[in-house]
Amino acid sequence: MRHSRGATDYVTKPSNSDMEATSHIVFEELIPKIKALCFVPVSPATSTAVTAPLQAPKVPLQTCKASMLAPQVQIVAIGVSTGGPEALAKVLPALPVDFAVPVVIAQRMPPIFTSLLASRLSAKSSLPVRECRTGEPLAPGCAWIAPGDYHMVLNNESGAVRLRVHQGPRENFCRPSVDVLFRSVAGEYGAKTLAVILTGTGQDGLKGCEELVAEGASVIVQDEATSVVWAMPGAVAKAGLAEKILPLDQIGPEIVRRVSNQALFTHA
Repeated sequence: MRHSRGATDYVTKPSNSDMEATSHIVFEELIPKIKALCFVPVSPATSTAVTAPLQAPKVPLQTCKASMLAPQVQIVAIGVSTGGPEALAKVLPALPVDFAVPVVIAQRMPPIFTSLLASRLSAKSSLPVRECRTGEPLAPGCAWIAPGDYHMVLNNESGAVRLRVHQGPRENFCRPSVDVLFRSVAGEYGAKTLAVILTGTGQDGLKGCEELVAEGASVIVQDEATSVVWAMPGAVAKAGLAEKILPLDQIGPEIVRRVSNQALFTHA
């Protein structure tokens, strides 16, 4: 790892019996991650925030007008893939110890490594960061990471929202999948969600963001200049679903402002 002991990123060994999955891993995961080792982030002085979507959001006009009086954020959902460990190590430490809402994270990563990542992020952050276990109740001031090779979803049990993991079919070649998590969050929290898409390959998270925006939720994505791979955030931005496109170093503070209900919402 460039800045600490351990690994910067991970790729599961391809299976010789599944050539489609092997080709996907090589071209969509392994090659970008090798290139990421030489990645040099753009300095904050040359990186600027984009506050308007790249095209008109695909949501009804009344939804956009209603978002000017957006409800208070009750959960933060983060989707990330290639370059994620370093990106999360920049975002999560920006959240204060008294952070008022729970954070749920889908980071595409093999088993065991998600537990190691959670430990590393917890050591760097004011918030405790845990690998999710089925049955845990959501609570403010804590972050949960989906375990490797498991989807993470939310389940309302008698008025209490709890986390659950399962090994349902892969989506976008992914398990955990951002789309699976975001759909679940949309069902439980709807417009009270703040979604964040960070660096990553593929389009995992795009459909989940569509569902969240349709419910009135807000979406922030990482900008291209500071992303290791801009495929995931780029797909959401190009679909007109991103309320803001921000450099990595501005995303943590923006999350804090939104949760503190101090930011202005600027949908047209």
